[in-house]
Amino acid sequence: MRQPLLQLPTIKTMKYHSTNHQVPPATLKEAVLQGMAGDNGLYMPERIPRMSSQFLAALPYKTLPEIVERLATVLFGKDIPAAPLRDIVHEALNFEIPLVKVAKNRYCLELFHGPTMAFKDVGARFLARMMQYFTRNETVATNVLVATSGDTGGAVANGFLGVPGITVTVLYPKGRISRIQESQFTTLGQNICALEVNGTFDDCQRLVKQAFSDKELNARRKLTSANSINPARFIPQAFYYFWGYAQMPQGRDLVVAVPSGNFGNLTAGLLAKRMGLPVKRFIAANNANDVFGEYLRTAEFSPRPSIPTIANAMDVGNPSNFARIMDLYRGSHTRITANISGYAYTDAQIREEMKRTFDKTKYLLDPHGACASQALREYFETDFMANGFFLETAHPAKFKETVEAVLGRSIPIPGKLQAFMNGIKQTIGISNRYEDFKAFLW
Repeated sequence: MRQPLLQLPTIKTMKYHSTNHQVPPATLKEAVLQGMAGDNGLYMPERIPRMSSQFLAALPYKTLPEIVERLATVLFGKDIPAAPLRDIVHEALNFEIPLVKVAKNRYCLELFHGPTMAFKDVGARFLARMMQYFTRNETVATNVLVATSGDTGGAVANGFLGVPGITVTVLYPKGRISRIQESQFTTLGQNICALEVNGTFDDCQRLVKQAFSDKELNARRKLTSANSINPARFIPQAFYYFWGYAQMPQGRDLVVAVPSGNFGNLTAGLLAKRMGLPVKRFIAANNANDVFGEYLRTAEFSPRPSIPTIANAMDVGNPSNFARIMDLYRGSHTRITANISGYAYTDAQIREEMKRTFDKTKYLLDPHGACASQALREYFETDFMANGFFLETAHPAKFKETVEAVLGRSIPIPGKLQAFMNGIKQTIGISNRYEDFKAFLW
C-alpha cells in the first residue's frame, strides 16, 4: 500500500501570550526560561497550527520519533534549528509508548516506559533538553523550581540530572506521596535538591508561584519552572495523543479518557485536538478532588483545599491549567462541555475498578489509570459505536502497597524503580510559609 505523504503546515515564528493578557507576548526561549508570565498567567501559543488530513492519514505508517519530529518542527521549528530539534526529539523519546487492548473497545496508552516510569518523563525530558539548548551560552546558573504531587518530581529531577548550569529544587508534600515516588528525586544528589514541605501539594504549588512573582527574589536568582505551567513541559505531551491515534483501529469515533489532577495532560490533549487530531470527546477522570467536574456541571470554578486519596498525583484542589483550558475555549462553558465530560471516583470506586479489571482481563492498573479506565467504560454505556483509549500514567509498582492490598497478591518492582529505592534519602524539611521558602532560596 502506498503511504501518504506527511504534509506540513507553513512553519511560522510562534509567540506565546499570557492567559492573563497583561504582558507582551514572549518568544519560545523567553517563555521556557521564565516558566510563568510576569502577570502570573500561563503561557499559551498565540496560534495553533492545524495538521493536514494527509498528515493524519499517514500516521499509522510512521514511527513515534517520525511523528513527533514533524509536530515539533511545526511548533518549534522557527526557534530551534532542525538538527538540534531532531536531537531533542530522539533523546527525549528514547523509549516505547505502546497501546494495549484491555477490553472490546477499550485500549490503554502506556506512558510509563520512560526512566522514572511515569508519563511526565515525556514533557520533563523535552523541557530539560530545550532549556539546555536555550541556556547553552549562559554564564548565570538557572534555578528550576518544581512542585510535585507524585511523579513530576522524579521525572523532572531525572530529566535535569547532571545538566550543566541548571539546579533543580523539588517541593513535595510530606507524607503524601508513595515511597517509590519519593525515592526517585530524594536520592539523586548532584544538582537536585528535595524540599519536604509540611503541607499539601497546593501549598507547594503556591510557594513556587509566589517565588516567581517575587521581584526582589527574581532580581537575585534566575528562576524558572518545570511544572506543567512551563509551556515546554505541557506542549510536548500533545505528541503522544497523535501516537495513540496512530495505533488505534480506524473507522470509529475516538474517545480519550485522561487521569486529571493539575490538568496539564488534558490540556495537551485538547491542544492536539485543536491541531486536527480527530477526537470526538475527552473525558476528565478525577478522584475526589472534583473541582473541574463541578465546573462542567455548574459553570462555576470553585477551588478548594485538596483531599488526600490513593490516586495522590491527582490530589489537586486548584488546578493551574484550568486557565489554559479557559484560554483555549475563550471562557465558553458551552464549548468546553461540548468537548469534555467529567467523571469522579472515590477511593472505594478506584479500588473496585482496579480489582474488576484485573479479575476480568489480567490487566494491572495503577490508581490513576483506574480512574480513567472506569470513566471510559462508563462513557461507553451510552456511546456504543466509539472506540477509545485511556492513559495509564504510571507503572502500578509505583503504588505497590495500594495495588497489592487491592488485589491480594504481590507485584514485582521493575529494576529501574528498585534502583531508586536502594539510594539514600536526602531531603530538607520546610514549613509551608513563603518566608521560609524565600529564605532557603536566598
